[in-house]
Amino acid sequence: MDYHRNYRPCPTFFVEEDYGLEIRMRQERQAKQEHDKQMARERQYVMADELSNLTSEQLRDDVLSHMLEMDNQTLPDVESIDIQTEIQWFMRPYLLDFLIEAHTAFQLLPSTLFLAINLLDRYCSKRVVYKRHYQLVGCAALLIAAKYNDKKDRVPTIKELKSMCCSLYDDDMFTQMEWHVLQTLGWSIGHPTVDAFLQHAVLDDTYDPEVEHMALYILEIALFHRDFVAKLSSELARAALALSRCILNRPQPRHTHWASQYDSMTLVALSQQLHQPSTVVARKYASAHYSRVSKVMEHFLNRQASLATYARCTPPVETPVESKPYNGEIGLATPQKSQQLTAIPHGYLTPPITPDNEALVHAHTQMANHDMNRGMPTVHHGCSPSPGPSVEMQYINSEAYQQQHEAMYMAQQAALQQFPMAPTHMGMSQTYQGGM
Repeated sequence: MDYHRNYRPCPTFFVEEDYGLEIRMRQERQAKQEHDKQMARERQYVMADELSNLTSEQLRDDVLSHMLEMDNQTLPDVESIDIQTEIQWFMRPYLLDFLIEAHTAFQLLPSTLFLAINLLDRYCSKRVVYKRHYQLVGCAALLIAAKYNDKKDRVPTIKELKSMCCSLYDDDMFTQMEWHVLQTLGWSIGHPTVDAFLQHAVLDDTYDPEVEHMALYILEIALFHRDFVAKLSSELARAALALSRCILNRPQPRHTHWASQYDSMTLVALSQQLHQPSTVVARKYASAHYSRVSKVMEHFLNRQASLATYARCTPPVETPVESKPYNGEIGLATPQKSQQLTAIPHGYLTPPITPDNEALVHAHTQMANHDMNRGMPTVHHGCSPSPGPSVEMQYINSEAYQQQHEAMYMAQQAALQQFPMAPTHMGMSQTYQGGM
């Protein structure tokens, strides 16, 4: 009896094996349940995307019209910023560099940065901002934009913002400025940013990350300049997209597309501000995450500058004029001599070059002396001997030579009229008869 009372089954190998098998089966069931949950979640995401795309296609025009209306209602007033007593436009790049670095450090969405700048400019349009509070207003705008757009775990804390400002402001100052910005703007935070219009413009196109990153790079450069503060986000997005496609040699959309209706003046104004971007922005878009578009932009601008320099330094190439036989038409071609000295229906020939022949000169001299001995006027046969024309001597057109020929003919007629009773000579009869 004591034996049975004190008996306890000792663990054996078979018992341990059964216990391990039960643990493995439990783990397998848990893994299968997690897999089923994940598959169900994925199916829900797919169905939600399909419904969202279907709804967006049906309501795309309504959504766009609402965005355009909000874009007009949430624009800052540049003239009001101009009359600020302490803050000036040259301070803007320093604050934007700080906000862009903070935005990158917290890994916030691109729309958060553009919304924060919009809130900053709208607040400066309605309130007098002191120079010592300018950075505090920017931090409050970034905090509001992050709470409005990003996930909760990405929103920066007040301690982090205070640390980035080197403890220049107390914790309560961040809270008070955040409340004051919201109250000044009437708690109206929603603003369709340029990246929202950019996504709408490329919705029907094939995904091209380099084009989108280049457009975002151009739009962030535009934040630094006063000329684009009061520009509509829709105009800036379309112009930046067209400019990025031009830089990357991508085809432009068809004319019926919404993105093709960009303002050419805005595009030119954006292109004029690409030469000296902010160092912070250029370093940000030089990373592989943004397709290194700042390097691509730099190479493009250098190539354009070299082409412009080459065009200024290289003289224009003159196309050689092909020498053609002269057919009597009046033009810029130099008349050429024909092979046969026959009657020409139109125009005049270039006078033949008289060779500088001593025998011919001697013959003309003897004839002249013989005529003088007989008391007759000296009339030369043909043209007088003359040296060949120099290389510089060229006839521009046949009109000049025609006028010269008519003047010579009138001079011969005047000389002949002085001797009306001149006797006929063997060698001169044909000349006189031809002249009269």
